[in-house]
Amino acid sequence: MMANLHRRGFLLGSASLLAAPFVLRPTGARAATSLRLGHGSSETHSKHFAMLAIADAVRRGTQGRVSIEVGPNAAFGNDGEMMKRLVSGELDLTLNAQGAASAVVPELAIFGLPFLFRDAAAALAIADGPVGQHVNGRFEAAKLFCLGYFDNGVRHMTNSRRPIREPKDVAGLRMRTPSDPMTTDIFQTLGAATKTISYREVRAALEKGVVDGQENPPTNICELGFQEVNPFISLTAHKWECSPLLMTQATRERLGADLDVVLAAAHEAATAQRTAMQLAQDKALATCRATPGVQVIEVDPVPFIAATAPVARLWKNLGYGQFVAEIETAARA
Repeated sequence: MMANLHRRGFLLGSASLLAAPFVLRPTGARAATSLRLGHGSSETHSKHFAMLAIADAVRRGTQGRVSIEVGPNAAFGNDGEMMKRLVSGELDLTLNAQGAASAVVPELAIFGLPFLFRDAAAALAIADGPVGQHVNGRFEAAKLFCLGYFDNGVRHMTNSRRPIREPKDVAGLRMRTPSDPMTTDIFQTLGAATKTISYREVRAALEKGVVDGQENPPTNICELGFQEVNPFISLTAHKWECSPLLMTQATRERLGADLDVVLAAAHEAATAQRTAMQLAQDKALATCRATPGVQVIEVDPVPFIAATAPVARLWKNLGYGQFVAEIETAARA
């Protein structure tokens, strides 16, 4: 169904994909079911290409019965707003941030425990297994349906003041954090002052000195040119994040038998996006290394692991002890 995903250069910068239309609509007769799907990434991000691929595959697989309008760049609101619109039924689907989605299912934030996974592949294997099914069940209890987990990358720290080589180097920095309680807990545990700022506003906040630094995967760092205002990039790999693709229960019921087509399209797109994301991460990191004046600092994770150990204990004490133990056991297996 989606063989052309690779032929068209999914996330590798092919002209055909970069020129893909903002809205994919069926040809011929009007679709019986028209859906809206929002996300916060740019048109050049692997997650956007994956959503376009889903829309295209669904249109083809349903012979035009189902169309999906894809809105990138927070066209349907920022992550928090999209989650509210999803819950209210104003939006059919969203590929959302881990932090914003955890406002509905707090267990999702626990995927971001510091230094939990050795790499993105290990994390995704657990998200696809029993641990992920546990979280999926919690989404269903909230009348949402998770179609799969997309890779949002392993995250690193950047700042404008000094190289971060040890945990003590984080203390006293003003760090931007997304709307994610786990990230806030990590940085406050390291002694930073945290400020929640929307992703699209981070570059301006760094330029104006509202914050000293931020944390993101290399793709996001390069997407908005954070390295141009934060010349110290420390490869801390302090956490991993997913992006769950969520659908309302009402939309699931509207689709009927066509739900199988959507599920198959989502699965294939997630598989391709995960591979593409790793290639994009490597390319973005190379761009950062080649940027004049930028220092890319290799970091010994051992002291950071010790310094952030209290975060897991904090979440256990918040009432999530059983799930923390479950995911820690799976990660060690």
